[in-house]
Amino acid sequence: MSIVAIENLCKAYQLGSLELFALRGLDLSIEQGEYVAIMGPSGSGKSTLLNVLGCLDRPTSGTYQIGGEDVSKLDDDELSKIRGSRIGFVFQSYNLIAQLNVIENIEVPMFYKGLSEHDSTERAKELAAMVGLGDRIKHRPSELSGGQQQRVAIARALANKPLIILADEPTGNLDSESGVDILNILGDLHKRGTTLIIVTHDDRVAARTERSVHLLDGRIERQEYNHKR
Repeated sequence: MSIVAIENLCKAYQLGSLELFALRGLDLSIEQGEYVAIMGPSGSGKSTLLNVLGCLDRPTSGTYQIGGEDVSKLDDDELSKIRGSRIGFVFQSYNLIAQLNVIENIEVPMFYKGLSEHDSTERAKELAAMVGLGDRIKHRPSELSGGQQQRVAIARALANKPLIILADEPTGNLDSESGVDILNILGDLHKRGTTLIIVTHDDRVAARTERSVHLLDGRIERQEYNHKR
C-alpha cells in the first residue's frame, strides 16, 4: 500500500513577472514501512519537496496523497490537522522548547490531540525510554547533548503515532558517534514498520535506507535501491 503518492507534482514561486519552478512534474510513490532517502545538490528541490510532503506548503499543481487522502487542495486549518495527526518531524536543529523538560517536549504534539494529562505523560515516558532517555526525563534541552536532544525530537515525532516520519538532515549537527546512534534508532523504527523519509546529502546516511531518490533541478534524476525489502 502506498502511504505517500505524488503525481505530476509542480511547485512554482512567483518572482516579479517570472515563474520559477522548484519542482517539475514529480511522480513518486512510497510504500508503508519503507525507508527512503531524498538526495540532491543545493537547489535541487529537496527542501521544497520536504515542505510539500510535510504539508507545510502546497503544490502549484499535481496531486499529493498521504494515507489515501489527497491533501493538495486543503486549506491551512485542514493541513494543520494532517500535520498534527499523520506526520512526525525531525529537524537538524532539534527545535525543542528550551523551557520544557524531556517529558514535556515529547508531550507537546499530544496536547493538540486532546489526550488526558495522564495518558500523554505515560506515552511520553514510554517514548523516552524507547530512545534511551528514561533516566533524563526531567532534564531540559540545555542539560542534554546534541545527540540526546535529537533523541527527544525523535520521540516527540512519534508521539501521535504518525503515518510517516520526515527527517531533515537529522545527523547534520552531530558528531560521528552521536550520528550513528541516531541512525541506529531510525533503523530500529524502520524495523518496527515505521515509514521514514530522510533528506540528506550524506551517502553514508542514504546507504542505510532502502531507496535513494536523487533530485536535480526539481526533477527526479534517478532512484537507487540500497537494500531489498
